[in-house]
Amino acid sequence: MTQMSNNPSVFRFHGGLHLDDHKAESLTRPLQTASLPAELIIRISQHIGEPNIAAVKVGDQVARGQLLAESSELVSAPVHAPTSGIIRAIEERPIAHPSGNSAPCFILIPDGKDTQYVYDQGWCNTHDLQPSDLLRLIRSAGIVGLGGATFPTEAKLSRARLQPIKTLIINGAECEPYITCDDILMQTHATDVLRGVQLLQLMLQPEQTLIGIEDNKPLAIKAMQQALEASQLGATSIKSIPTLYPSGGEKQLIKLLTGHEVHSRQLSFEIGVFCQNVGTCYAITQAVDRCQPLTSRIVTVTGPGIKNPGNWVTRLGTPISHLIELAGGYSVQQPKLVMGGPMMGLNLSTDQVPVVKATNTILILDHLDQPQTQECVRCGQCAEVCPAQLLPQQLYWYSKTRQFELTEQYHLFDCIECGCCAAVCPSHIPLVQHYRFAKSEIWEQRRKTYNSDRSRKRHEFREARLLKLKQQDEEKRRLKREALAAKAAEEQKAKAADTSSTPSVDAVQAALERVKARKKAQQVEPQNTSNLTPEQQRQIDEANSRRQKINQDKS
Repeated sequence: MTQMSNNPSVFRFHGGLHLDDHKAESLTRPLQTASLPAELIIRISQHIGEPNIAAVKVGDQVARGQLLAESSELVSAPVHAPTSGIIRAIEERPIAHPSGNSAPCFILIPDGKDTQYVYDQGWCNTHDLQPSDLLRLIRSAGIVGLGGATFPTEAKLSRARLQPIKTLIINGAECEPYITCDDILMQTHATDVLRGVQLLQLMLQPEQTLIGIEDNKPLAIKAMQQALEASQLGATSIKSIPTLYPSGGEKQLIKLLTGHEVHSRQLSFEIGVFCQNVGTCYAITQAVDRCQPLTSRIVTVTGPGIKNPGNWVTRLGTPISHLIELAGGYSVQQPKLVMGGPMMGLNLSTDQVPVVKATNTILILDHLDQPQTQECVRCGQCAEVCPAQLLPQQLYWYSKTRQFELTEQYHLFDCIECGCCAAVCPSHIPLVQHYRFAKSEIWEQRRKTYNSDRSRKRHEFREARLLKLKQQDEEKRRLKREALAAKAAEEQKAKAADTSSTPSVDAVQAALERVKARKKAQQVEPQNTSNLTPEQQRQIDEANSRRQKINQDKS
C-alpha cells in the first residue's frame, strides 16, 4: 500500500550544515531543451571503472543512439552518439577533472537530421521482461549513477542481487545549493521516475521502498505523490526529510530514513539497503520503454555569474560554452566555472569542457568574490561538521605532503567529498580538492601496481610455459636418443648372433678337406686284380655296390 509521510520520523546523522539553497533562481523558467551545438565533444569513458575502447573510427557516419565506445569489463558503461553526424576526429580534449587533464574524446559534427539508429531486433523488448533482460538492457544503454558517482548501474545491481534487499531507497534529496535538475525532473516526469522505481523493484524484490525528498521541494513532492497514487507500486512511500546538507549522501540518507549506519569499507547492500538516484530511475525507463540509451540529461545552469539561470535537457558532449550562450551569457567580468554545486563541484579552467553523464550543474560564480586561501589555524571546525566523522585537518596535511599511506590510515576513502569542512574553514582552504587529489594519486598508484603485477604474472606465466615446452622438447630428444641407442644395440646383438652362427671360409674348407680324406680312406683301391680268386672278386663287387648306394643316399 502506498502512503505519504507528511511528518515522518527521521533520524539524525553527525555534522552537516544548513545552507542557503539558491534554488529558486533556476526554477523560475520551465524545463527547456538545449539546441545542438556546432560540434559535440563526447568523452570516450564517462563512468567509474575500466576505460572504454572506441567502436568507430574517424570519418564514420553515425546515427543517434549508435554505440561509439564500450568495454568488456564488468565495471564499465558504453557511450552512444547523442545525434547523427560524422566523427571528425578522436583526440585529446580538456575535461572536468581535479588535475585539469585532457582525455580522449570523439568530435562529432551533427548533420542536423538527428537520424535514429536502428537497433537489432531484441535489443529492447518491453514484453515479459525478466531481471536478467533488464540488467542486459541497462548495461547496453550505458546507464550509470546520475547522482554524481557515475558508477555503472548494471554492475551495482548485479552485486546487490546476490543478497536479499530489504529496503530500496530512491534519492531525490538534491541537497546541494543551486542544483535543481532532480527537482524539475520530478516535477515534470514523475510518472517515468516511478516506472524506473517499479523496474528496480522487479529486479531487487525489496520489502519496502522509500523515496526521500528534502522538504524544500514542495512541488516535486506533490508531483511524485500524485504519480504514486496513480501507480501500482506496493510498499512504497515518499518521505519528506529536513533540509540539512549533505542529506543526499548515500550513507547519510540511509541513516535519515532507516536509522542504520553503513560502516567504513562497507557497502549499503551488505546491510540490505540499495540506493538509486531519481535521474537514474528515469534513464532506466527511457531505455526499457523507449529503447533510448543514455545520450542526454538535465543540466542546471545557474549562479550569480549567469544572466538567465535555468534547466536544459542537454545532449552529452555539448560544450559548456553553448549552454552559457543559451542562458544569456556571463553577467560578470571574471567568471569562475564549477561543474556541480559549490560544495562538491569541480573547478573548470575553460568553458570548452563538454557535458558528460556526471554533469548535473554548471555553476558560474564571480571570481572576484572568492576569498584568498590562508594557512590552517587548526581550529577544528572541520571535524565538527564532518558527516563521516573524520579528521579533515589531518587528511589535509597528509594529502598536501603526499603521505598517501597516512591518508588511508585516517580513512580518506570514507570521505564523501561533501565540502562541509571547506565551507566552515576560516582559512578558506579548498580541502576537498586536496582529498580528491590524494584519492586520484592513490588510484593511479594502484592502477600502475595492478598493471605491473599483471604484466609480471603474464611474464612469469610465459616463462613457465616456455620452460615447460623446452623441457618437453628435451624429454622427447632424450627418449629419441635412447630409442636409437636401443635399436643400434639390438642390431649389433643380432649381427653378432649371425656372425657366430655362420661358419667361416676356412672352417668350411677344412670341413671339405676332412670329407674328402674320409671318402678317400673309405675308397678301396685295387692293387692287383689279375690274380683274384672268384671270392675276392665277389667281395670287391659287393663293397663297390655298397659305396655306390651310400653315395646315392647322400645325394
